[in-house]
Amino acid sequence: MSVQAVLFDLPGPKARRRHRVIGVVGTLVILAGLAVLTWGLRAQVLNPAMWAPFLMPSTWTAYIIPGLLATLLAAAISVVLAGVVGVIFGLGRLSHNAPVRAVSTVFIEFFRSVPVLMMMIFANAVFSTTGILSGDYQPLAGVVAGLTFYNASVIAELIRAGVDSLPKGQIEAGLAIGLSRSETLRLILLPQAITAMLPSLVSQLVVVLKDTALGYMVAYSDLLRAAQNLSTNYGNLVVAFLVVGVIYIAINAGLTSAAGRLERRTRMTRTTPNVVAAGPDTMLPGGGPLAP
Repeated sequence: MSVQAVLFDLPGPKARRRHRVIGVVGTLVILAGLAVLTWGLRAQVLNPAMWAPFLMPSTWTAYIIPGLLATLLAAAISVVLAGVVGVIFGLGRLSHNAPVRAVSTVFIEFFRSVPVLMMMIFANAVFSTTGILSGDYQPLAGVVAGLTFYNASVIAELIRAGVDSLPKGQIEAGLAIGLSRSETLRLILLPQAITAMLPSLVSQLVVVLKDTALGYMVAYSDLLRAAQNLSTNYGNLVVAFLVVGVIYIAINAGLTSAAGRLERRTRMTRTTPNVVAAGPDTMLPGGGPLAP
């Protein structure tokens, strides 16, 4: 049996040749652009003296590693807090209590619409003005607050979408066994929704990690600011940012790969048919299986 595409026809020989030509031309254009860019930045990129600081252990121990740890710390705290807050407001938006649902909806829609950087700057200003936090903890708190509120609203929407995608019979089944609507939502629907949206939730980690770079604007000593400080001392801004960019790409590629594997495993779990030991045609009228 031939496999047919659902949304489009499979490309023919001419279309495949055209796609190959477009792919080759596009690759050549990108390589040419990179070559021109490298030649324009040859004073930095092709100068061995600009790469020499990365051969010194002090560069890594004083700049790169502390900046990377600060980035991972802000991302880890934000992920935990955003997960907790997102679940709370996600359940709140699905609540049958009108005031709770209204408050949760306003929270989600507001913080999804406000730029993350604006929330970081505002939170940092609030901490600075009120004197609640000071020193090195103030920029960290500003970064975490901005990332937490934004990503909590996104996670809440993912949970709502996950619950809405479940069959309506799940609610009826929960009510049939004596559970209340809130217990059905918390004990039956929520675990299934989190499992269904788990790949999307893991992919959100990439967004959190990348957005920690915005902490540069509130003087947070993250990986980006470490690269800036390093380039100030050695005059290798382009090279420092290239190295830091490679580090970001490596971490995000690992998270993306983990999300992809998790999605494939989840899809396989859903599509694997259940093996029935004894079908209806092998059962006796009384319920027992037929003898072989």
